[in-house]
Amino acid sequence: MITRQRFQDYNQLAFNDERLLQQALTHRSYVNEHDDPEAVDNERLEFLGDAVVDFIAGEMLYHRFPDVDEGDLTRLRSALVRTESLARLAEDCRVGEALRMGKGEEQGGGRTRVNNLCGAFEALIGALYLDQGIERVREFLMPRLEERLEQVIQEQLDKDARSLLQEYSQAEYNLTPQYRTVSMTGPDHEREFTVEVLIGERVVGSGTGRSKQAASQSAAHDALRRQGDQEE
Repeated sequence: MITRQRFQDYNQLAFNDERLLQQALTHRSYVNEHDDPEAVDNERLEFLGDAVVDFIAGEMLYHRFPDVDEGDLTRLRSALVRTESLARLAEDCRVGEALRMGKGEEQGGGRTRVNNLCGAFEALIGALYLDQGIERVREFLMPRLEERLEQVIQEQLDKDARSLLQEYSQAEYNLTPQYRTVSMTGPDHEREFTVEVLIGERVVGSGTGRSKQAASQSAAHDALRRQGDQEE
């Protein structure tokens, strides 16, 4: 666990009212296990932060994609602010390491639990909004959302590639593409997977990635590219 000061230094934050930060980083399990009348959990701040994150994400997408319709903007925002996405941002900010929580919750893996991370990140945003206003929240949040947006867009494109390959394979061969992992290299924190995609018994593409899913998506892109080259 890291101190609140170290957490602020790491994230280039400086709260005027550190009680707000302390509340944002307090899981309800801590309150339940400690007889401390000043201990308040982060759930009300989470409620506020959720609304602030939605607003800033929507505003960013509105200006970033002026020709995209409401339905597609909504889908992008949903992908951008879903629980798993915000939990990744929380990990980048070391939120889990700074959370106050009960011993039982901590021993059960609470510091890495996706819902805890997402909730605490939203609470942090709510606390920052109350402490310093919407402009400071934009300054803190926008670069993180923009970086995550690029990943979200790439994931969506990759999913489309797999869908397109499946449609092609079923139409041409009445077969569903199969993906197999052929190698896994690197240490735990820098794994690289190589995956091949087959139609029937024929390898039609291969790709690499930091996860099996990413590698299989890369393989689908490769298969579609090869098919396009053959048709030219």
